[in-house]
Amino acid sequence: MLLAADIGNTSITLGLFEEDALVEEFRLASDRDLPLEEYEVLLKSLFKDFKVDGCIISSVVEELNEKFKNAVKNVFKTHPLFLSPEINTGIKIALDNPAEAGADRIANAAGAYVLYNKPVIVVDFGTATTFDIVNRNGEFIGGVIAPGLSLQMKVLNKFTSKLPRIDVAISNNAIGHNTADAILSGVIRGSACMIDGLVKQCEKELGETAVLVATGGYSGLISSYLKRPFDFINPTLTLEGLRYLYQLNSLPVGEKQF
Repeated sequence: MLLAADIGNTSITLGLFEEDALVEEFRLASDRDLPLEEYEVLLKSLFKDFKVDGCIISSVVEELNEKFKNAVKNVFKTHPLFLSPEINTGIKIALDNPAEAGADRIANAAGAYVLYNKPVIVVDFGTATTFDIVNRNGEFIGGVIAPGLSLQMKVLNKFTSKLPRIDVAISNNAIGHNTADAILSGVIRGSACMIDGLVKQCEKELGETAVLVATGGYSGLISSYLKRPFDFINPTLTLEGLRYLYQLNSLPVGEKQF
């Protein structure tokens, strides 16, 4: 079985695949201070009933790379593949500097490339809200990076003296009649307006309408505030992109997957 691990700034998402089927999914905190031994214990506990014989990792947290790699090697006796622009991504990374491309964004672009019609815009709701855009030629041409919903909440609380720390929740009204509702309107509805506006601008630059795909934890919440709904909501897109990339890099030279 294949373990796909997406190490983000807030959480580590783990997906276990039996061939093409995602059979288990777990989420851990991205704890930079957790020792190697604790990660080994977590992996042993979560996957004690499964035989993991392959692993691919996408990571945007450099401090966890070596630790998590060694935990996988020690527990499953397999050497993980790290996602980077240097491996076979199956798509052209058409950025000014391909080395800048985040591993999670490459996984999103690769997943969108095989699952949806092109062009496609993937909106990923994580610590940051990102757009990953694949054009009609199957090229990952870039996108957008903005503060995520939870991050906006944290910043408002941290850098002001009176605004409270609140959790992401439904915004019932655009006009907030108390502080908490005003913050929710600004963050939730404001993010939806940002997405609506940026999708229009991106499509103008593409010269055509794109397939709009959402992934990440808050994709379902934000969709109800959009003028234009998502064509697809796929919470596991990043993991599916990782699975595709692992298979692609495990094939004999010249053989194609999908």
